[in-house]
Amino acid sequence: MRLNDLKFLFSAFAMLSVCSLSANAQTTSYSWDHLPEIEQPSFKTDTFNIIKFGAVANGFTLNTKQINQAIVTCSQKGGGVVLIPAGYWLTGPIALKSNVNLHLAENAFLQFTADFNQYQIIAGNYEGKPAARNQSAVMGTDLENVAITGSGTIDGNGDAWRMVGKDKLTEGEWKKKVQSGGSLSADGKIWYPSEKTKKAHVEKRSFVLEPGKKLSDFEDIKDYLRPNLIVFTNCRKVLLEGVTFQNSPAWNIHPLLCTDLTLRNIAVKNPDYAQNGDGVDVESCKNVRIEGSVFDVGDDAICIKSGKDAEGRKRNVPTENVIIRNNKVYAGHGGFVVGSEMSGGARNIFVSDCSFMGTDKGIRFKTTRGRGGIVEKIYIRNINMFNIVDEAIFFDMYYWTKAPEANQQEEVPKVSVETPQFRDVFIDQVVCNGANIGVFVRGLPEMAVRNIKMNNLFMQVNKAVEIKDASDIEITNSVILTKGNVPSVDIKNSKNINVSGLKLKL
Repeated sequence: MRLNDLKFLFSAFAMLSVCSLSANAQTTSYSWDHLPEIEQPSFKTDTFNIIKFGAVANGFTLNTKQINQAIVTCSQKGGGVVLIPAGYWLTGPIALKSNVNLHLAENAFLQFTADFNQYQIIAGNYEGKPAARNQSAVMGTDLENVAITGSGTIDGNGDAWRMVGKDKLTEGEWKKKVQSGGSLSADGKIWYPSEKTKKAHVEKRSFVLEPGKKLSDFEDIKDYLRPNLIVFTNCRKVLLEGVTFQNSPAWNIHPLLCTDLTLRNIAVKNPDYAQNGDGVDVESCKNVRIEGSVFDVGDDAICIKSGKDAEGRKRNVPTENVIIRNNKVYAGHGGFVVGSEMSGGARNIFVSDCSFMGTDKGIRFKTTRGRGGIVEKIYIRNINMFNIVDEAIFFDMYYWTKAPEANQQEEVPKVSVETPQFRDVFIDQVVCNGANIGVFVRGLPEMAVRNIKMNNLFMQVNKAVEIKDASDIEITNSVILTKGNVPSVDIKNSKNINVSGLKLKL
């Protein structure tokens, strides 16, 4: 039976049992009892102290040459540990090498210079597409057996790169920012770090590397090409452990096309006003573990990606076999996020035992027409949420586009390779104290969000559930307490919706 533009009010008190999440997971190649295996790197114990290569920890001497020479020497001698001792170390971009563990000692503070001239324009990647970027602080390409470990801090000096709006800062912070130099917008409401950044923003310049474009074509907007902090491309057996990664000009950690990646017990921080200030963006990677870590950032915290639109479909490499567990997320646009650049697909992802506190959204799936890609076999359980700004559980296929208004006719395209899909997602045991909407599901008229099973939800929210253009959605054995006189579940243009055992009042 198809449900069209109906509003359903539920006040059920019977609790019905349903199949467990683990039983659903058994239909895949993995289950909660048999998770993907991730290989770990190993290193020789030989240690190369950067002090022996002439590095100076005074906070103003540039140590780029000394640190890179220590890394090259270590790799050439069969690998080992490059030690960053305690102290304040200033540097330019660092290139990691195979079989090297870059280890930051307790109280080691490795900061990347605010001198933009130390960073070359390179052919990089931006939101799934080839783009001109400044060199990242730490980069590695085609490496094997590589790590960044220890208990020190890597700081990207991101405030030197980021433009910021006056409304994002306190009066005192804004005054200090203006006095630091840079340039203001015509209306005085945006601060730019340089005229090159202002030029790019005002002219709405793209830094995507279109055919025929040369890197030299971007020199007049070089400062606008904000680098990511840590980038690994096509690497195998990568470990990030113990270190604090903070204040990145753009994304903090970006592994691309990597296999056997582990992030363990790290902290990732960016100001809440940091545009594109994501925590970690795992893109087209296989065999990944993210555990025991803390994220407090200006955009999505833990994000799964696989390329954007035609470029992502051409690459055709999904992010798969991922374990995400025992993490804490504070500020961020989403706690656990898939998309919106998911054109290569995502599958076999296990998320458990995480807390999201004060994020805009909790569990977030986002895409739009034109992406293509299939997101499937996602298993989520034991999630705590507190003070979520918008939706606790969110599926949306209208990212950065405006959905049609009620009674507005929409031209529905035919299903094609450009049509994205969300399906086969199993969510169990979510507790949320505070959100605008508990569950929001919005597909496309031509492609429903389908086969989403949610069990054991316990929520206090403003509104319970909104579902549109979806099929085979289950919400069972749950309590969703709402504010206002009439708690409700809105269902439009959907079929096979099972809301059973749902309590809306105690």
